[in-house]
Amino acid sequence: MEGSGRIARRALLPCAAASALAVAGCGGGPRQDASEPSGVFRVAVVDARFPARQRLSSPERFVIAVKNTGTQTVPNVAVTVDSFAATSDQAGLASGQRPVWVVDDGPGGGTTAYTNTWALGALPPGHVRRFVWHVTAVAPGTHTVKWQVAAGLNGKAKATFAGNRAPTGTFTVDVSDKPAESHVDPKTGAVVRQGQ
Repeated sequence: MEGSGRIARRALLPCAAASALAVAGCGGGPRQDASEPSGVFRVAVVDARFPARQRLSSPERFVIAVKNTGTQTVPNVAVTVDSFAATSDQAGLASGQRPVWVVDDGPGGGTTAYTNTWALGALPPGHVRRFVWHVTAVAPGTHTVKWQVAAGLNGKAKATFAGNRAPTGTFTVDVSDKPAESHVDPKTGAVVRQGQ
């Protein structure tokens, strides 16, 4: 499943640059790209999932699981997700970026100083790191979301699929403009959405 599936959108980090990856983090502390080794590291995406059909305001999960298929430890396995937001050319907006999905919760412990990149640390040979985003669609329509796997945060450590293919993929999602039907279970008080 190295380039197929279906996906969603991420809220911008408050101190990250708008479209470029910031190298320094917010505030003090060591740089996140300090001492990154150079090299090429072989990986595979062993799980890539996101529902192809969604509804407004309905929570979903986007999953990318990365396996180190090489012989060296990946320094800092990371995934960048593009298109959690879309660009609007509507006049008078403070920002041209409009959310398509809101990220309710990103991969645990994976926050970086970069706008749309999460990292889960060193990945030994044969091991898997699972990136999971909990997201909610806020814009109807058909959306294509791009993701890319990296072996580090500043480009010296490069990830690659077998055959020296770029470790990227896309998800196409149709978001219905009709919110999911829901009701409150009188026995438990829990919100039950249609299809759950």
